[in-house]
Amino acid sequence: MKLIVSHSKLRGIAAAPPSKSHTHRAFILAALAEGTSVVSSPLFGEDTTATLDAVEALGAGVSRAKDSVIISGGALHPSVKIIDCKNSGTSIRILAGTAAQLHGTTSFTGDASLCSRPMKPLLDALAELGVAVSSQDGCAPFSVTGPVSGTAVHIRGDISSQFISALLIGAPLSKNELTVHLTTPLTSRPYVEMTIAAMEEHGVSVVTTDDGFFVPGNQNYLPADVRVGGDYSSAAFLFAAGALAGDVLVTNLDPRDPQGDKMFIDLLEKLGAGITRSSLGDVRAVKGTLHGTDVNLADAPDLFPIAAVLATQCEGNTRLFGAAHLRFKESDRIRSTALFLRSMGADITETDDGCIVNGPCTLSGANVTTFGDHRIMMAAAIAGLVAKGETVIDDAECCAVSYPNFVAEMQALGAQMRLV
Repeated sequence: MKLIVSHSKLRGIAAAPPSKSHTHRAFILAALAEGTSVVSSPLFGEDTTATLDAVEALGAGVSRAKDSVIISGGALHPSVKIIDCKNSGTSIRILAGTAAQLHGTTSFTGDASLCSRPMKPLLDALAELGVAVSSQDGCAPFSVTGPVSGTAVHIRGDISSQFISALLIGAPLSKNELTVHLTTPLTSRPYVEMTIAAMEEHGVSVVTTDDGFFVPGNQNYLPADVRVGGDYSSAAFLFAAGALAGDVLVTNLDPRDPQGDKMFIDLLEKLGAGITRSSLGDVRAVKGTLHGTDVNLADAPDLFPIAAVLATQCEGNTRLFGAAHLRFKESDRIRSTALFLRSMGADITETDDGCIVNGPCTLSGANVTTFGDHRIMMAAAIAGLVAKGETVIDDAECCAVSYPNFVAEMQALGAQMRLV
């Protein structure tokens, strides 16, 4: 399916969709807790559905309703069938760490994109902890045979924070304590902080140390009723739409949420967009005169594609940096972003860990390849709002991974978009 986008002016109110990251963690921790948990307002996207199907395969009781999921957990066992995590890196990584605590073998796979993404640092860490790991090339498909027997592990922190979350979430299930030593600085730290906050909500403790984390063993996850808040990563596209093409008020956001992508609001203010925040967490973004700056995305790499789109409309140079690990996402997001913006007329240069954009750029409609990457698709759609002519985006349905209602929400705000 293709999305055709034309130059548009936007105005209106949109609710941020439920957080994908919070939903993954809520489903998995509920499955680990002995008893019944209710997860309200979760994101029902392709990635989170993969997680829900997986915890069910591992033995959790799952009852789906329109706006909630009831999960009965605490008695997980290795899956008798291969767990297919589709396109979800969060699912396969965190669940691998969970399955490694179980007595027996669990096998994992995914789609072609997921099977090309790095797993070796996590698999090596699990092997260091005494888990039997079977993998041909350090990627999916692979299997893990638990349980964990070791008490200390060394792992890089600059490839994926999901590796760290995977080790932490599984650790309380072990009879032994676990010390995680980070051998390089941790990128995307807010995602690990989100993991720890969710674990604590379910009654377990994690200690942050000078070089990593410490988790006491023999802990029990407690059931909890969790309401999933709005997703700042997805809301960034709504904020950008307002800042570039009109006036958009975004609701369903919690300013106390630890999501690192909250920084996008501060970035918009720094660039010169009109930003108004309410005490309830609502954020209004209004078109303004934007000016380039340097932006460190080490803690919020998912913002890179949409930040690059913003940069094309800024006066002067904008340098985005700190996001080298984006080259191993659903696509090489640095290259994918540079390709589609360059095809639309942007003056953009790739760097090892980001890009430099010389703005402002006059964008023109083009045929955009998303490489099946939801964030590339949505960033290209926002670029199309300020481009001359029509922008045609392939594989538009890939936004269902994180924001299934993206096109409908944008149309409701006045965006000239149509699916064909």
